[in-house]
Amino acid sequence: MLEKIKALSEKYAEIEYRLSQPEVYGDIDSLTRLNRERRELEPIVLAYRRYLDCQGRHQEALELLQDPELRELAREEAQEALEGMESAREELKLLLLPRDPHDDKNVIVEIRGGVGGEESALFAGDLFRMYSMYAEARGWKLEVANLNETELGGIKEISFLLEGTGAYSRLKFESGVHRVQRVPETEAQGRVHTSTCTVAVLPEMEESEFTLNPAEVQIDTFRSSGAGGQKVNKTSSAIRVTHLPTGTVVECQDERSQYKNKARALSILAARLAQAERERQDAAVSAQRRSQVGTGMRNERIRTYNFPQGRVTDHRIGLTLYRLQQVLDGDLDELIDALVTAQRAEQLRESGD
Repeated sequence: MLEKIKALSEKYAEIEYRLSQPEVYGDIDSLTRLNRERRELEPIVLAYRRYLDCQGRHQEALELLQDPELRELAREEAQEALEGMESAREELKLLLLPRDPHDDKNVIVEIRGGVGGEESALFAGDLFRMYSMYAEARGWKLEVANLNETELGGIKEISFLLEGTGAYSRLKFESGVHRVQRVPETEAQGRVHTSTCTVAVLPEMEESEFTLNPAEVQIDTFRSSGAGGQKVNKTSSAIRVTHLPTGTVVECQDERSQYKNKARALSILAARLAQAERERQDAAVSAQRRSQVGTGMRNERIRTYNFPQGRVTDHRIGLTLYRLQQVLDGDLDELIDALVTAQRAEQLRESGD
């Protein structure tokens, strides 16, 4: 492991040297790539330097053990340096785990009402608010691409883009079926109802990463509308894109510009097709090698929001938090951090440490 890290450290030094040369700033693509590589390598290099520093201190302390007057102090220093080496080594193990190539990408989030009728649509609205508040807290930009509301203010379906550092790395665990248990406002007898929503989190595809065959794509324009025929535009700026081989349909009607709606719809279509291919490949993997935190398939129930008990339970890792309102207000880090930790633990087991 340390030999591999030494090679990465040398590569990092080479990148820093190239970034110090004036000519690199005349090539934006090269500059962007070097900065990205530097950013990816930096945590590993810093942990490696801490390891080497502790290793040097440990060696010096061992040499001082020969001096009777400094023996006790040297023994403490040697133990402290040894613990530092072990801590840096464990950190390096995690940093060297295979990274999801999509982790740094922006994400497209799609929420759809499931079982439960109007109550499901209202819950979809709650989930959109939850992700909106989480995005705001992290300084991400949110753009709604398509919104289909109900008469009572619920959401039948919504697609939105989140732009920000590490957006996919944090939200990729949200894909799946979210279940809510609560008493609907329309329930006269106070009975608890169970409803569901489906969430899909897709990494945004860059143009260089996908090619759509124009012959396989049908593009239609229509007038965008909201609940009950409200919010009707006078121009047909909304776009519906259909991928003919798979029947996948994407609508985009948030932008007033037909060109922007078309570009956004094609981007979402590409992300959906790429995700469908990943799910097809995942289905071929044996159950024994699937991640502990779940496959992320859209038909997998991942979380329950129980209002009578004020709790949220993530079924993939068996975590229950009795702070439902804070979670719905966008405080998702405790849940997401636990899922990240579970995934890393599974990766370490699979790699044989």
